[in-house]
Amino acid sequence: MILPAVATLNVVAIIQARMSSTRLPGKVLLPLAGKPVLEHVVNRIAQCSIIGRIVVATSLEPSDDPIEQWCQKHAVACYRGSLHDVLDRYYQAALLYGADAIVRITADCPAIDPTIVDKVVQGFLDGGYEFFGLAGEFPDGLDCTVFSFSAIERTWQDASLPSEREHVGPYIEKNPNLFKSGKLEPFSGLGHLRWTLDEPQDLTFLQEVFSRLYRDNTTFLAEDVLALLEREPELININNTIIRNEGYLKSLQSDTEHDV
Repeated sequence: MILPAVATLNVVAIIQARMSSTRLPGKVLLPLAGKPVLEHVVNRIAQCSIIGRIVVATSLEPSDDPIEQWCQKHAVACYRGSLHDVLDRYYQAALLYGADAIVRITADCPAIDPTIVDKVVQGFLDGGYEFFGLAGEFPDGLDCTVFSFSAIERTWQDASLPSEREHVGPYIEKNPNLFKSGKLEPFSGLGHLRWTLDEPQDLTFLQEVFSRLYRDNTTFLAEDVLALLEREPELININNTIIRNEGYLKSLQSDTEHDV
């Protein structure tokens, strides 16, 4: 999907997606309010005003064929690469599409807020950063980070640990002397909220949210979800016992085995 160019730099949103999630297999194409989860993510990112192109980056595994088929049907660019080396997948997709700036989005965030993504991208551009991301105590499921191509390229060349290859950003975060980095912290005290999709309970929560807020041709934002949770705080209990960033924590365990 090519969007109207609004910046001198070629800003490309790369949405990582795969079907082989161990906790909730096939989650990115599960139905949510009548559409696949991935479609909600793509549609929301398409409403960002600073992004010039959207690319879905999936793997070469046969199990991910349905993702490519969905992209073809909806005229969304699709790159297929390594399943486990997500950093390589991002680098190769960025190289192929001539990205100057790469916006990292995950396909398990169907409630991502395009206005927040725009603020993160604008912060990256305004400060001349190599790495800029949403930070602080924000709801899990709004995550987005922006990388310069040069930062992705150096990371691709130098990162070696499993966690650094699977999660794209850790090498940069661990080497602040090598990259000009910044962050946006629009929220405080909301780190306990979970709007992402990793477990069956997450799907139940999102179904409840979308049944109340989702309408065709409109986009509910983070402020709308927060208002809903203020009216119906019991919804928070649906999935609030799940560990945040569990996948990254597992990758850190792999790092220990890698060093042995």
